[in-house]
Amino acid sequence: MPVTAKLSRGFYEKLGDELANELVEWFNQVDATYRTDLRELNELNFARFDAKLEQRVAELRAEIRVGLQTLETKLIRWMFLFWIGQAATTVGLVFGIVKLVGR
Repeated sequence: MPVTAKLSRGFYEKLGDELANELVEWFNQVDATYRTDLRELNELNFARFDAKLEQRVAELRAEIRVGLQTLETKLIRWMFLFWIGQAATTVGLVFGIVKLVGR
């Protein structure tokens, strides 16, 4: 919403209506120009920020993938060791029961 510059009545009396109106129009043009420049600068900065954010999110996703793959590898290794331990215990119990019953 543009803000229109206004001058006091004293400016109009000293400078005259025509010159004071020209001055007000010039202030408004300068304001519109600065607003446009500021908007463009903000859009450029936001585009740069958005690009950096996308890059950092991609890097974070890659790090998370690597971490999850490492965790999955360790988990599978521990599960395999657990299964071997359970199988050895079960085989030992079966042999022990067979030996006790076989007597």
